[in-house]
Amino acid sequence: MHTYHVPLDLVRERSPERPVALVRPNAVAQAARWFQDNLKADVFYAVKANPSRWVIETLVASGVTAFDVASLAEIELVRSVLPEARLAFMHPVKSRAAITRAYFDHGVRTFSLDCQEELAKILDATGQATDLNLVVRMAVSTDGAAYTLSGKFGVSADQAPALLLAVRQAVKDGLMGVSFHVGSQCMRPSAYEAAMAQVGRAISRAGVFVDIVDVGGGFPSVYPGMVPPDMSEYAAAIHRGFAEMPVSETTELWCEPGRALVAESSSVLCRVDLRKGDALYLNDGSYGALFDATHSRWPFPCKLVRDAEASPELKPFRFYGPTCDSIDQMPGPYWLPADVREGDFIEIGMLGAYGVAMTTGFNGYGEHEIAVVEDAPMASLYGLAPRSIPTVRTSAEETARKVVRFSRPKGKAGQRRRRR
Repeated sequence: MHTYHVPLDLVRERSPERPVALVRPNAVAQAARWFQDNLKADVFYAVKANPSRWVIETLVASGVTAFDVASLAEIELVRSVLPEARLAFMHPVKSRAAITRAYFDHGVRTFSLDCQEELAKILDATGQATDLNLVVRMAVSTDGAAYTLSGKFGVSADQAPALLLAVRQAVKDGLMGVSFHVGSQCMRPSAYEAAMAQVGRAISRAGVFVDIVDVGGGFPSVYPGMVPPDMSEYAAAIHRGFAEMPVSETTELWCEPGRALVAESSSVLCRVDLRKGDALYLNDGSYGALFDATHSRWPFPCKLVRDAEASPELKPFRFYGPTCDSIDQMPGPYWLPADVREGDFIEIGMLGAYGVAMTTGFNGYGEHEIAVVEDAPMASLYGLAPRSIPTVRTSAEETARKVVRFSRPKGKAGQRRRRR
């Protein structure tokens, strides 16, 4: 990968034909340090958020050696970077073949489940293995999340005690745990504390001993119109919730951050192929890195990347992607200089999570170049400087002034609970 100081340097050097994923490994390293320094938990990176090899390599170099995987492809990716990595197969529904290969070929011992049928499948596919770590996915409230992620997975409160008891009896030489997911982009730290109380009640009703409490993912990033509370409030809520749960001093606390580790690390440089009034036709779109901008109208900051002077007047624009599909559009509004024109480049920020990872090859599009840039992301939750996020009416110059620079957070986490 080529390295540039800022995106404009790339545009000055050449005009890329394909969209470019601008990656910032330092942003991943900074976020990883925050979780390890501030949350008294074992950090399992949720690979689905961004399965790029450079992300896995950066996390390993930053001390994150445990990964939440959801498929054989993710298992093989992580194993190719770090053969001795701790892997947790946390997809609650897996094929028998995937379970068998994960266990026998890749040494995976931790599996998630949310029903009796999946428990029987795991035991059968592993030959009634006695060294399994089995984690029960619990259904909890997701009221504070931008994406609720409820309804598909999680055992209900009335069925949880029986399942917990069955899993406890199935675990021989391994560990038995519980997990939950408060929903993606959780904006309320108290949601974790409430979920832990709900799970704690189920543990008490079942009368079982739990070796692992996994608070899952849901940790947020910062976007225009979605500035979450300080990350320290999430850590404090989780520590309070864990202290109140009916668990022992040897119970391990796990977490599975995805978005929060990688969202700041990438942006996408798109070219304007045509302008029709307030509509800009780009060479990337909803079948590329802008899936969330289309289907969920997720707000992403953007700025014009142009060597020449830009108009000081800002106007709202909507974006269209390069495919023939009419749903390939991003309504915005995206505020950019009024004189934006064909051939200009636009940087769309905060796409490190579920950006390039969501791309398809539909209509012959979807390929991205990758380039490293050394500037800071458009916003950060992890710097010591006052947090700032470009608003939807922010020009390129204003964005440059408001960028939050990286610096290592103060303070150290207390002693971790015993790890197995």
